[in-house]
Amino acid sequence: MTRDGAIEVNAATGKQKRISKRAREATLLKTPEQQAAQDAQAAQPIPGNPAPDISPNAPPLPHAPGTEAAQDTGTAERVLEHIDGAHTRRASKKAARKAQAEAESRARTSRLQFTEEERATPELQPYIKKSDKAADRLDEARAKIPKEKKLVRERTFDEATGKGKTRLRFEEREKPQNYGSPHKNPLSRPTQEAGIFVHNKIHSVEKDNSGVEGAHKSEETAEKAAKYGARKVKEGYRSHKLKPYRAAAKAEKAAQKANANYLYQKALHDNPQIAASNPFSRYMQKQRIKKQYAKTVKAQGAKSVKNAAENTRKAAKKTAEGTKKAIAFVGRHPAGVCIAIGALLLFIMISSALSSCGAMFSGMINGIVGTSYTSEDADLVAVENNYAALETDLQRRIDNIERDNPGYDEYRYDLDSIGHNPHELASYLTALLQTYTPATAQAEIQRIFELQYTLTLTEEVEIRYRTETSTDPDTGETTTEEVPYEYFILNIKLENKPISELAPGLLTPEQLEMFRVYLETSGNKPLIFGGGSPDGNPSEDLSGVQLVNGTRPGNTAVVDRAKSQVGNVGGQPYWSWYGFNSRVEWCACFVSWCYNQAGKSEPRFAACQSQGVPWFQSRGQWGARGYENIAPGDAIFFDWDGDGSADHVGLVIGTDGQRVYTVEGNSGDACKIKSYPLDYGCIKGYGLMNWN
Repeated sequence: MTRDGAIEVNAATGKQKRISKRAREATLLKTPEQQAAQDAQAAQPIPGNPAPDISPNAPPLPHAPGTEAAQDTGTAERVLEHIDGAHTRRASKKAARKAQAEAESRARTSRLQFTEEERATPELQPYIKKSDKAADRLDEARAKIPKEKKLVRERTFDEATGKGKTRLRFEEREKPQNYGSPHKNPLSRPTQEAGIFVHNKIHSVEKDNSGVEGAHKSEETAEKAAKYGARKVKEGYRSHKLKPYRAAAKAEKAAQKANANYLYQKALHDNPQIAASNPFSRYMQKQRIKKQYAKTVKAQGAKSVKNAAENTRKAAKKTAEGTKKAIAFVGRHPAGVCIAIGALLLFIMISSALSSCGAMFSGMINGIVGTSYTSEDADLVAVENNYAALETDLQRRIDNIERDNPGYDEYRYDLDSIGHNPHELASYLTALLQTYTPATAQAEIQRIFELQYTLTLTEEVEIRYRTETSTDPDTGETTTEEVPYEYFILNIKLENKPISELAPGLLTPEQLEMFRVYLETSGNKPLIFGGGSPDGNPSEDLSGVQLVNGTRPGNTAVVDRAKSQVGNVGGQPYWSWYGFNSRVEWCACFVSWCYNQAGKSEPRFAACQSQGVPWFQSRGQWGARGYENIAPGDAIFFDWDGDGSADHVGLVIGTDGQRVYTVEGNSGDACKIKSYPLDYGCIKGYGLMNWN
C-alpha cells in the first residue's frame, strides 16, 4: 500500500504493478531526484512484454494463466475514507458546538474588565469588588435556570464531495419562562353554577332540620378548605418553578447597578470638576451614565460591557491631552492670549448688568427641566389608566364577594376607599425608572398595587340560639326550648396604604429626594391627570339668570349642596373624605362628595379621564358637547388642551339656552360658580345622572 493506492509486487522479478483505481495524488513533497528515480523504475518494462499502461483510466492488465486474478481493493479504501471523513465531521461539529457554547457563555456575562491600574486605585477598589461579586452571583443564578434541548437544523458543506448537506442536531438552551395563564377547564363555570344551585336548594330547607343544616355546613367548609388547599398548592408549584428566573433577573439588575455605580465613580475620579458640582448636577450626571450604560448594553451586548471601563478611561485620557495642548498653546502665543483675555474682561464688564437676569433665567430653566416628568404625556396617561384598571378590577371583585362566596349568614365589610393620587404614582415611577412606557412600567405598577391594597377574607363562626316549639302527639303538651346553632360570618377587610407611605421603603435616598421634588411640583404638569381648572377669576353671580329646564329630571338638592361649598379653598374636606392623606387635584373628589351627600354611592372617582368618563360611558349615560337635554346635577367634563383627555369636571347647575352654568371644585384651587357657552370648544361632554 502506497500513498497512490494499492500495488502488486512480483517476488521473483521485484516488479511492481498499481492495481488501485483511485486517482493519483500529486507528490509535492518529493525532490526532483526522487521523482526521476521513481519514474524510471515505473517505466522499466518486463522482459518480453510491452510497457504497462499505469494511467488511472487504463484497463486492468490480464493475469498470468493459472494464477488468481488480482483483487481490486479500491472499494475497501473508499469505504475506509468515507468512515474517516464522517468521524472527522462529527469531531468538527462537536468542537464547533463547544466553541459556540463557550462564546454564548462569554457573551452573556455582565462582568466589566478592569486594568491593573484601576484595581490598584484605592478609591475604585470597593466598587470593583462589588461589581465582580455581582457578576459572580449573576453567573451562578443563570447556571441554575432550567435547560432544554431544542432540535435545530444546520447547513454544512463537504469540501471533499463538493455537496451541501442539511443535518439535524440537538442544542441545549435555557428554557423560556412561561408567562401564560394556567389552563382553565371549560366545565368549571357550569359545575360551579350547578354547585351553587344545589347549595341554595339545601339552604331553603335546612332550617327545618338541624342535622341536615350541620352536615351541610360541614360539607361547605370541607369544599372551601379543599379549594383553598388546591389553589395554594398550584401557586406554590408555579412560584417554585419560576424561582430561578426571578433570582436571575434580580442578580442581573444588581449587576447592572454595580457596574453603573463603578462607571460613575470612575468618572468622578477622572473628572474632579464633577465631584465639585452641586448635588443635583451630580445626580443628573449619574443618571446619564446609568442610561448610557443600559443603552450600550442593550444595543451591543456583552462586548460593550467588557469595554465600558476602557471607554471611560479613554475619555478621561482624551480630556487630559486636550488640557496639555491648551497649556502649550498659551506658551507659544502669550500676546494673543493676553489680548483675548482683555477682550473677555471687557465683555464681562459691559454685560455685568444683565448677568443676574441671565443667571436667574438659566436657573429657572434648569429648575423646570429638573423637576418635570421625563416620560411622554401619552405614556403618563396610559400608565395611570392601567393602574386605574387594576383598581376597577379590585372593586369588581369586592362587589362579587357574596356571589363568589355563598353560604354565609352575614357578610361584614371593613373597607378603605379605593383610589390613589395619580401624581404620587407618576412621581414614584419617574424617580425609580426615569423614563417609562406602559410596557416597561407594567411589572412595577403590579408590584406597587399589591403593596398598596391588601384584601383579606376571614371566616367567623358564632354559636347562637333559636327558640323551637314542639308538641307531644300523645299528650298534646307544647314545649319550648332554646336550640344552639352555628352562625357563619365572612369578614371582608380592605387596607389601602398610600404610595407616599410605601415610597421610603422602596426607593434609595437619592430616588426618594427626587420623588418628593416631583410630587411637590406635580412634575410641572398639574393638569395632565385632570387636575382642575387654572382659572383664577372670582366666582360668578347667578342673579338675573333664568334657567330653562329640560325634559330629564334633575336634582336641585345636590346642586344646592354644591353651591353651599362655594368659597372653600384647598379642597381638604373632599380629598380627605375620599381617602387621601395629602392634597391632590380635587375637582373629581368634590363631585363625588356631592353625589355622596345626595345619597348616591356611585359614581365615585378621583380621576376624570381614567375613572369618571368610563363610568358614565359604560352605562350609556354620556352626552357629547352640544347635548341639549342636560339637567341639574349632571357632571360636565372639560378638555383644556384639546388632546381628547378629560382634564376637569364640575356639576351642572342649569342652562339659560345660551350658556351652561356650573359649580366646580379646584377651579383655581377653590369652589366657584362658572359659566360657558353651550358650544364652548373645551367642553368634552356630560355625564348624565339617573336619579330614579
